[in-house]
Amino acid sequence: MHADASTGTGKRIAYQRRLARLTQQELARAADVALGTVRKIESGERGVGEAVLDAIAAALGVDVACLLPRRDRADDRVHRAMPQLSAALATYDMPEDGPTRPLSELREAVAEAVTWRLAAQYVRISCRAPELLTELGRAFHGAPVAYRAELAELLVAAYRAADAMAYKYGAYDLSARLVDLMRWAVSQAEDPLLEAAVVYTRAETYFAAEAHAAGLRVLERALDALPRRPVGPAAVATRGALHMRAAVMAGRAGDAAVAATHLSDARSLAARVPEAVYRGTGFGPDTVRIHELSVAVSLGNDDVRRALDAVSAWAPPVGLAAERRSGFFIELARAQLWSGRPDQAFASLKTARHIAPQHTREHKWVREDAATLRRLKRGDSGSLSAFAEWCRAGG
Repeated sequence: MHADASTGTGKRIAYQRRLARLTQQELARAADVALGTVRKIESGERGVGEAVLDAIAAALGVDVACLLPRRDRADDRVHRAMPQLSAALATYDMPEDGPTRPLSELREAVAEAVTWRLAAQYVRISCRAPELLTELGRAFHGAPVAYRAELAELLVAAYRAADAMAYKYGAYDLSARLVDLMRWAVSQAEDPLLEAAVVYTRAETYFAAEAHAAGLRVLERALDALPRRPVGPAAVATRGALHMRAAVMAGRAGDAAVAATHLSDARSLAARVPEAVYRGTGFGPDTVRIHELSVAVSLGNDDVRRALDAVSAWAPPVGLAAERRSGFFIELARAQLWSGRPDQAFASLKTARHIAPQHTREHKWVREDAATLRRLKRGDSGSLSAFAEWCRAGG
């Protein structure tokens, strides 16, 4: 994608720069582009390519979608990257020849991809994942045995970042393939906690297929394989995350009793560790609280009302991953809509969009709820109609 000068991207960049209280020179320095380039882009004298646009978005600390005009949507960039990603996966065991960076630089590249995943920056992942996965494959297959376990861990993290993008954009077959490759890579990593984290991720394939009973069995089998009395923060968090996901899976299966048991276990384990990211998965008291709402929305009826009362004066802290926080407000909007609070539901959807626009725009529930809100309040709000068009809601 190349945004030409007529798209209005320059004006969006200038607006975001002013919000960030940066001069053009400061933005140019932070983005590592020429000052003249920034001036010409903002004035509309020249267009902007993907690399420069990504650099400017990173320097401004905003999602790249905030800088794109409507017709140059972020999802277009993601979908264009899918064939390259598929090609990289097809050659996972026989990657193309090419350069390989030192292990220290590969660690940094994977850490960056994990950061993007947690921040729901799927466009950035789509731009880097194919080459990164190919390079990691070269490094793994060409490395001495002593280094393979660590490279396998890096592969798992990179596959998971790519999977987040594929899953959120509805490429479920590609997502399932990435999960299979995660399972292959983790078998080389010699880390049972990382293996459990892969099971946590694998659960999304059961959510997508609505095979909730089967997904619950897989999660409970993984729990059985872990120590019942975990020692150390990582082990505690890994077991807690599986309980947390099993609670949601049980809620989707309509089993309130099993969901409550898993939530109780997750809550107890969360009380033993600080909120943090463990083996690539966020866990702690705030994350469990978010999942309590998710379980309630899955079960419906009185559970939704009780959950709304419980979070009436609470919101996820800013330090939590953007994907988690936006997910909370998406779940909250659904609960509010079901409880006859359409104005509050729309406010929650807008908050989710502000936190993580790419995650919000591609969420199935956002489209469904925006369509319902537009039917309920037809002709009442221009901003609601604009929101529904933004997320491609029907109705």
